[in-house]
Amino acid sequence: MDRRRMLIGSAAAGLAVAGGGLAVTARATAREARIEAAYPPEGDILDVGGVPVHAVVRGTGPDLVMIHGASGNAREFTFDLIARLSGRYRCIAFDRPGLGYTGRTDPTYDAAFSSAAETPAEQATLLAAAYGQIGEGAPLVLGHSFGGTVALAWALDHAARGLVLLAPAAMRWQGGLGPLYALNASAPGGALAIPMMTALVPDSKLDEITRRIFAPNPVPAGYLDHIGGQLTLRRRSLRANARQVNGLKPHITHMQARYASDLTLPIEWLHGTVDTIVPPAVHAGPFQKLVPHTNLTMLDGVGHMPQHAAPEAVVAAVDRLARA
Repeated sequence: MDRRRMLIGSAAAGLAVAGGGLAVTARATAREARIEAAYPPEGDILDVGGVPVHAVVRGTGPDLVMIHGASGNAREFTFDLIARLSGRYRCIAFDRPGLGYTGRTDPTYDAAFSSAAETPAEQATLLAAAYGQIGEGAPLVLGHSFGGTVALAWALDHAARGLVLLAPAAMRWQGGLGPLYALNASAPGGALAIPMMTALVPDSKLDEITRRIFAPNPVPAGYLDHIGGQLTLRRRSLRANARQVNGLKPHITHMQARYASDLTLPIEWLHGTVDTIVPPAVHAGPFQKLVPHTNLTMLDGVGHMPQHAAPEAVVAAVDRLARA
């Protein structure tokens, strides 16, 4: 093959790849528009120093801030838990940065070829500032899973009346989080893989993942239709979630060194005995040894979603905290 034919062939191949990339981008963009139309914000968008923060506020009484976990949004709490609490608490459910309808604390975190993301401390600072626009004083703060990590960061650096922690990631663990998080969080890998995931991952795959997160407990009827898990398939949210989770361990290590001295507020911790996503033996028991006044409730037969598998226990923990 002569040089001219080689150049023509290479150019044609490049155009084919570029065309495929453009097709994926167009499909991802169209899908994101459909997702946002199907699952619009349920609350108000606050302007916090130029960063949009989505806040759902319902009920009356003492303020209870609610922070969702990885791959989630405020709908995690509007499905059921807020209805159980809003008769005697003013529930304030935030979307975390990059998820739901909350923006990024730094625009550089949105770059495709990057692995940087908000630390738990940055997330807590943004949400505490958002709370300052709609509340006063020190609220009760409830967090689930990664949201529990952010709730702990809130308590370490900002005013809180007490914490309700639902299966939080709080202690340094051994090993990594698997190849998918590593790929999506990496600069080159995520830049290539994430648009394809947005464009091509079927809703049925999200439903399957959700069932695994709930296991061994069933997914409540209506949850899959309500939660808007597809919101996490948007390119911005996939990047934010992967980078925040994949980079969590060093921040947990730093926070862990402060627990014993800095966490003097009341703490209610609820954890399922069969949680395999955030194992209680790694997080709950060791944390209680560092912070002995933590009231730890182990829930027999419950996995990673105590707010759905044992909502009455969660409500009781909030009530105990409010009386403390």
